[in-house]
Amino acid sequence: MFADILLLASDPAVWAAFLTLCALEIVLGVDNLILLSILSDKLPVHQRKAARQIGLLVALVARIALLSLIFWITKLTDPLFSAFGKEISWRDIILVVGGLFLLAKGTMEIHEKIEGHESSGPNVKHAVFGVVIAQIVVMDIVFSFDSVLTAVGIADHKEVMIAAIIISVIFMLLAVNWVSEFINKHPTVKILALSYMMLIGMALIAEGMHFAIPKGYLYFAMAFSFGVEVVNMILRNKLAKK
Repeated sequence: MFADILLLASDPAVWAAFLTLCALEIVLGVDNLILLSILSDKLPVHQRKAARQIGLLVALVARIALLSLIFWITKLTDPLFSAFGKEISWRDIILVVGGLFLLAKGTMEIHEKIEGHESSGPNVKHAVFGVVIAQIVVMDIVFSFDSVLTAVGIADHKEVMIAAIIISVIFMLLAVNWVSEFINKHPTVKILALSYMMLIGMALIAEGMHFAIPKGYLYFAMAFSFGVEVVNMILRNKLAKK
């Protein structure tokens, strides 16, 4: 076992795959991070950190568990039936259901903010811890499929995949509290994050229905809109100082 690890560590191609996979897993983890922050912020302040940690632990366990069941995962892409000229597999169903979940969740959250259903102060109503954890688990499982399929497409060795996934989860663990605080501190950023949730949901539905949307386009749109919001925040801060 140790000799096999040394053999892998001495192979430049393995290192190239590992670094590439780490970068991709971190980028994919950003979606997971934003949605985890939004869901956990529905809880009382003293429960949020625990919810985030549990969510990231579930994400890590789900990804490693799916990697150990990689033969079963590949079978999920086998067609179950045909509809509207498309062959539908279990993976397609999971992506569509996950996309509908994110779309519905994002719509309800934005509706609450626009209609003013959110309140503050001692009488604020918080979500139930178990319900939020259940939503986080569903989200983690959906994103884990995307993460694992990406890993399988790049690396040939399970050890490399697991190492890259652990690195990405450590990154998320270090960044999750900062992301949550930043989103809460800037209400317009929270609306933007909820819009990302809906965009990701639509992308998952489209992918499940065999309409390929290059992820580069999605991330460019998200980065561009975030850049515009940063400019707006800078302008607001300057006006406030004046």
